[in-house]
Amino acid sequence: MMILGSSLASQVHATWQTYIMIVVYFLILLVIGYYGYKQSTGNLSEFMLGGRSIGPYVTALSAGASDMSGWMIMGLPGSVYSTGLSAMWITIGLSLGAYINYFVVAPRLRVYTEIAGDAITLPDFFKNRLDDRKNYIKIISGLIIVVFFTLYTHSGFVSGGKLFESAFGLNYHFGLILVAAIVIFYTFFGGYMAVSITDFFQGVIMLIAMVMVPIVALIELSGLDTFRQVAEMKPTNLNLFKGTTVLGIISLLAWGLGYFGQPHIIVRFMSIKTHKMLPKARRLGISWMVVGLLGAVAVGLTGIAFISERNIKMEDPETLFIIMSQILFHPLVGGFLLAAILAAIMSTISSQLLVTSSSLTEDFYKLIRGEEKAKTHEKEFVMVGRLSVLLVAIVAIWIAWSPNDTILNLVGNAWAGFGAAFSPLVIFSLYWKGLSRAGALSGMIVGAIVVIIWIAWIKPLAEINEIFGMYEIIPGFLASVIVTYVVSKMTKKPGDFVDHDIAEVKRILKD
Repeated sequence: MMILGSSLASQVHATWQTYIMIVVYFLILLVIGYYGYKQSTGNLSEFMLGGRSIGPYVTALSAGASDMSGWMIMGLPGSVYSTGLSAMWITIGLSLGAYINYFVVAPRLRVYTEIAGDAITLPDFFKNRLDDRKNYIKIISGLIIVVFFTLYTHSGFVSGGKLFESAFGLNYHFGLILVAAIVIFYTFFGGYMAVSITDFFQGVIMLIAMVMVPIVALIELSGLDTFRQVAEMKPTNLNLFKGTTVLGIISLLAWGLGYFGQPHIIVRFMSIKTHKMLPKARRLGISWMVVGLLGAVAVGLTGIAFISERNIKMEDPETLFIIMSQILFHPLVGGFLLAAILAAIMSTISSQLLVTSSSLTEDFYKLIRGEEKAKTHEKEFVMVGRLSVLLVAIVAIWIAWSPNDTILNLVGNAWAGFGAAFSPLVIFSLYWKGLSRAGALSGMIVGAIVVIIWIAWIKPLAEINEIFGMYEIIPGFLASVIVTYVVSKMTKKPGDFVDHDIAEVKRILKD
């Protein structure tokens, strides 16, 4: 994936100290997986949602780590390295979206999902909220989760393969399988509890890494004067507005729209002990996110000067963090920093695998077996959840076997799919009494379809007109909002119980 100058190639190869750090990291994850297995996998609610017993700090870092993934450590620095500071607009959009999400969605969703039949998945909440006795909404939303999360998960496996190929000189496919095997193990056995605890642990590692690398790079280079040198190398490098367009800025900011509908993130809000703990989670989570994203931008900017000064040739900008971490630090520290990349990758993969398996089990298998069976055959449903983890992982590995796109693009496509299909529906479900079953179903389908059409047929026309290059979440989100509202106005809402439920949610939040 990359070519290094011959004088530096030996400095990048992993040493035995690096391998030791990675092995220790893997062992810690396996121990956490075993702990989760012993603590909270007795029934489906515990396996899929930790029994709604997660504290605020684990919730915060778990949401952040599962959100950021390998793109924060590999994708974002590579984008900044290639295009300059204008790539930072995506960090602004994401930070604003995450912050608003903690106020608009988190408290109501935590309370409403418990009131609405103690729903443990997003499709289950939609079904109960809209009294969909024929399960159309549950099935369609479950299908969207399975399809887009399988694609999303495969982007994580691609990141893992790239890491082992670039940093260790190992075969891409070997790295892919190794990462998959570890994630599958602790997710398969430990469930939500193991995933949340490993996310917390991985979030701490990621934050340390994103602070260490740019600071040491500045010390090695010319201190803060490095940024002046970077600006002189190319005028757009340190200009927030040059190197992009108004439409480009809008597209990057629009990433924030996706937060309201990302199942692997908002499920964290559903699992916290009480909505009263969310302010603590918000303060830690947003602080972690802002520092981490700014660190990623700093890696990209300092990397411009670092790569130039060291005369390193890169084929793949997304390996920038790997190169800097291995050249700047002692192999033992370098191993820790590589573990940070693995942390980013694995935290997201595990969350996505668990949410997808939740949907396959709760939203499909339970419909086939029946609600009564679920109450009396808990162990059977937990095992189906575990097997679903394995099934989704195998499909994602198969797709990732021959990667043909950047990590950032892979993540962006899946993010847009969820954002367009679910973000409007989540907000309408929590706040609007007039939402109807037909409106919810049609809006969700239209949002997903518009995203797919835009990616497949509209975006390639960007050479003709810039408007066609718009990030697909924008047309998908707008189409979903319009269709949901118009169809709901033309059809009947579920019933008066919705008014009562929303009033009850407001009452609990005021107490």
